[in-house]
Order: sequence, then C-alpha cells, then structure tokens
Amino acid sequence: MLELINVTKKFNGVAVVNGVGFRVLPGEIVGYLGPNGAGKSTTVKMIAGLLEQNSGEILFRGVPIIKDFLSYKARVGYVPEQGELYTHLTGLEYLLLVGRLRGIPEQLLFTKISGILEVLGMTYEMYLSISGYSKGMKQKILIAAALLHDPDLLLLDEPLSGLDVSTMLIIKDLFLLLSGNGKTIVYSSHVLDVVEKVCSRVIILNKGKVVADDSVDRLGHLMRCPSLEAIFRQLVQQQDTVEASKKIHALMSAC
Repeated sequence: MLELINVTKKFNGVAVVNGVGFRVLPGEIVGYLGPNGAGKSTTVKMIAGLLEQNSGEILFRGVPIIKDFLSYKARVGYVPEQGELYTHLTGLEYLLLVGRLRGIPEQLLFTKISGILEVLGMTYEMYLSISGYSKGMKQKILIAAALLHDPDLLLLDEPLSGLDVSTMLIIKDLFLLLSGNGKTIVYSSHVLDVVEKVCSRVIILNKGKVVADDSVDRLGHLMRCPSLEAIFRQLVQQQDTVEASKKIHALMSAC
C-alpha cells in the first residue's frame, strides 16, 4: 500500500502541494488529475523520491520511504512527464545502463530489453542513437526503463504522450494486466477518457489540495455528471470554455 499523510511541498514559501493525503492499494490504478499547476507532477516526484516534502509522510507498505530509501526505490518504476535521456546512446545502450543499475543479470537483461522493444515495434530502432528518435520512440524507451525490473509501484506521469494508437492500446492493456497482478499504479494524466477507462479510482487535485477521491461511477452519481470530463469541469474548471474559444476565434479573425 502507498499512503500519503498530510503531505505539503512549498516553493519560495508557496504551497504547491498542500496537506495532500490518500491511499493506493495493491491492484489499484488510481488516476491523479488536475489542471496545470495543481501540484500533480510535484506529488509524483515526491513519491518517486526526487523531491522531499516540507511536511507530512509518504509510506510504502506502512514504512516511511526515507527509512530504507534504496530498498524502496528498487520497487518503484517511474515514467516522468518530461524524461531526460542520454541522447548520445542508442536505445539499447540506455536500457542496458538502466538494467545494470537495477542489478538485472546481463543475459536476462538483454532478453527483457529486446523482447519489450520488439513488442513496441523498435527491434531495429533500438540500435540507433536516441538523438534521432521521435517523441513517441523516446516515450517507449522511458516506459521500457520503468518496467524492466518488474516494480511493485508504478508512477506514471502522462505515460502515453506521443505514442501511436497501437502502442497506446498495448500499454493500456498492460496497465490493466499489471493491476490484476497486484501492482500499485498512480496514473497522472490530462487525457480524461483514458483515465476513465483504466482507473479504478480518481483523485482530483486543485490548487494543491484534494477536492475529490472516489470511483468515477460514485462521483458521477453524487454530482449527477455523466462522465469524468463533466466531473472535472464542475470541480476545477474556472472558465466557460465555449466563451473562451469564441474570444480566441474573434482575435484570430480580427483585421
């Protein structure tokens, strides 16, 4: 179980994440949603151990993650929103580096890398320099890097960004399969229709605070909303989107 207890993170004295608390159980895929600047990526980075919270606790299986940080990080797979890759390496070389740091035996490591990349349609491309990769190809490398060591906890920050439709379907089915095998998954995204299809529960963040935490069905029933998009609009949307689009159109056509 992953648990956040009253977690706060401040930048320049301003709370970007403010008293956030929730639990994610084994086998759950929890959608972590919110508008830009709500604190989603900051929360995910704290869970990943890349940022330290100012107050509160982050527990995994009942133990603070900082208590045995190396052991915790060995159980975590993380797909960042903006992943930085060593572009002078090939895709294979980068994943070999990641796998060796994870302590995966050499022969097994190559089998895992080549097998995963074959499924993702990169059998030939894995031997090419990352500097020549498209955004989608780089995303496939980031996803493969997060999966190689079979983590217990997956942190996904816009994991489908740049992927082709076929790969998106494979990855969505994989997430469902992993949750069925007891993996804990936190899925942060702006793509609400994907979240609605794969997540068993959603947490909605607004201005650093949790404003909703429940299944899509129960939230829809309580708020009398037909979809996750309608729920999101009601909870966090500050603008009339139709009127906003009309203003932009008027400015475009001004002469």
